[in-house]
Amino acid sequence: MKDETRQIAQKSRSSFYYAFSLLESEKRDAMNAVYAFCRTTDDIVDETTDPDDIKYEKLRTWRLEFEKGLRGCSNYPLLNKLNLIIRRFNIPVEPFFELIEGMEMDLQKKSYLRFEDLLQYCYRVASTVGLMCIEIFGYKNRSAKDYAVNLGIALQLTNIIRDVGKDVENDRIYIPKHDLDKFDYSIDDLRRKKYNDKFVQLMKYESCRAEYYFQKANNSLDFEDKPMMFPARAMQHIYEKLLRKIQKANYDVLNNNIKVSSTEKIALSLGTWLKYNLVY
Repeated sequence: MKDETRQIAQKSRSSFYYAFSLLESEKRDAMNAVYAFCRTTDDIVDETTDPDDIKYEKLRTWRLEFEKGLRGCSNYPLLNKLNLIIRRFNIPVEPFFELIEGMEMDLQKKSYLRFEDLLQYCYRVASTVGLMCIEIFGYKNRSAKDYAVNLGIALQLTNIIRDVGKDVENDRIYIPKHDLDKFDYSIDDLRRKKYNDKFVQLMKYESCRAEYYFQKANNSLDFEDKPMMFPARAMQHIYEKLLRKIQKANYDVLNNNIKVSSTEKIALSLGTWLKYNLVY
């Protein structure tokens, strides 16, 4: 099972993988298991061409298997191992269930009217992951939970900005309609991937919102918790760099595949680790 969870993390080569790769072995192994759960849950919805009713059924089965895993009797070894991780690090189980609910939202809603509606989605698919992870990292102040929630929202908003063109191809529009209307940029414009000044102003507005939550996360994190939170801080630095790259490209995410390279992710992760291990 150790190999399976590690392989899932390594295969993804995500920012998540680079950020926690410098953890001590026990915590890294725990993070591999948490990531494998999150990745598998997400893939049920995003990585198959099944009709939605089949995806619903797969999510329902996955939820039932997770519940069985909490008793150590799932048909999936990953979920039985995750139960041991949850007990070892005293991770609340609610975020795991809420993550599954977030994936269900992708089947229920193809667009959002208000930012407040989108905020709930961001919490369920991203903040919940942070709330799982901080229990593994360790912390002394309850404000670390606020940090996890706000950082998750910031990361997801950045993802939404980066993937707006790809998402609309899959008939998903995460930019709230109120925001589209505010800048007189229509859903049809988005479907046609119309890059113009209205789109730039819209994306700038969404970017400012992501920056607000990055700053809110910073303000939530207590000084003495920063060294233990270095993997989360590394994730934050990677995504802040991504957002800066998007801004530098004048928000042309419709015609450009803007990303942070593996080399940059490694450098940012290592730099964050050195900072919190040598300076603090």
